[in-house]
Amino acid sequence: MKRVKIIAVLILAIVCLIIVLQNTATVETKILFISITMPRAVLLLATTAIGFALGVLVSLILCKKQKS
Repeated sequence: MKRVKIIAVLILAIVCLIIVLQNTATVETKILFISITMPRAVLLLATTAIGFALGVLVSLILCKKQKS
């Protein structure tokens, strides 16, 4: 089972690397009144990190409510 997890993580990392390397074009993003120019890969990474952090936060809040 441990090998399956390692293989799954490696495949996911390779797919993420391919996606990042294919999305190097510059894109303009507007956030409220600010306009930011950045590579599309950075935007993908930032939105993924924000989504992951929100998921962990919600999970922690729900687990804490169930324990009490």
